[in-house]
Amino acid sequence: MHHTGTGLRTLTVVRQDVSLGAGRDLEFGLELLARARTGALGPTLRLYRPAPTVAFGQRDTRLPGFEAAAQACRDNGFEPLVRRAGGRAAAYHQGTLVVDHIEPDTDAVAGSKSRFGYFGELFAEALRTVGVQAAVGEIPGEYCPGEYSVHGTDPADSSRQVKLVGTAQRVVSGGWLFSSVIVVEDSAPIRKVLTDSYAALGLAWDPATAGAANDLVPGLDVPAVEQALLETYAGHAALESASFSSLGA
Repeated sequence: MHHTGTGLRTLTVVRQDVSLGAGRDLEFGLELLARARTGALGPTLRLYRPAPTVAFGQRDTRLPGFEAAAQACRDNGFEPLVRRAGGRAAAYHQGTLVVDHIEPDTDAVAGSKSRFGYFGELFAEALRTVGVQAAVGEIPGEYCPGEYSVHGTDPADSSRQVKLVGTAQRVVSGGWLFSSVIVVEDSAPIRKVLTDSYAALGLAWDPATAGAANDLVPGLDVPAVEQALLETYAGHAALESASFSSLGA
């Protein structure tokens, strides 16, 4: 797949139908990466709908309001976790789709920067096929800001833009994990928990930037976005399906 190191190889698609729990879901991606780096796992795409989670960045934990922010998450029914990647707090729940792309790669570091742009465009393309006016780039005031975030524009109001996809990457010797979260449905709980936790952390942001794809395209749901994503991926790699049990979670 372009400069990601996959070429035209087969990509195994695994749907995880049930969350393993917020913490276990996060750790399992790292376990798959550990397998890939040793050659025990080939190129794999893991798709799942997560339990309500707020993933804080390492920097967040050093702020004086971190414990209050974590409690705000629990009060809103979200489990607070700390991810190993950078960035600020990001929230997700069953109205989102998590996409973990794991690859063995002997030169994993070389493509780490370009991977963000490549996958950002891939996700934006997938969202455009289901009617979202999607583009890559940070929008003013967004939560967990990133140069390669994917945002959507309200067709009725071009001044209204919302963040729809956040990405993070873990690179090790011999492989990489590129993890993305697409917010598709039910944005209100995400906006609420981020408002409360960012206030506790003392971080400024614009809550209007927290939204979901179906805020922009009414009726859109996770299965439709998942199908669009796989159809877009199919233009870049040969896809084959495998059962989640084959990963031995």
